[in-house]
Amino acid sequence: MKDFSIKKLYYSISEVSKITEVEQYVLRYWESEFEQLKPQKNRSGNRAYTNKDIQLILVIKVLLRDKKFTIEGAKKMLAEKGVEELSAVEHPAESPEQKSVKETKAETVQSKQGFGKSELVELKKILEEIARFI
Repeated sequence: MKDFSIKKLYYSISEVSKITEVEQYVLRYWESEFEQLKPQKNRSGNRAYTNKDIQLILVIKVLLRDKKFTIEGAKKMLAEKGVEELSAVEHPAESPEQKSVKETKAETVQSKQGFGKSELVELKKILEEIARFI
């Protein structure tokens, strides 16, 4: 889980939106759906999010977007397990199958580009030699 405690005590909705990569209107909607997400408001009525609010938002984001829970399912998970227990959900350990899939995708991209790192290093050496003669 990301640790923001050193930086600031309170964050604006625009800062939280950038940190969590969740649109502001979605954050406001989630406030209406998840009773645990109730950021304080300052004198002028602007939301003031704490580090715990950000942690909760990240857990909700993982449940809804990565784990494909419905809003009701995410509410139930939060009620049953709590934010602290679900925080481990954000960065689960990769299984060997997931690593293999990533490596295969990387190889596919590399083959489509036509050059791997070793080929580029060799090409650079050739171009440097040619440049000496020019």
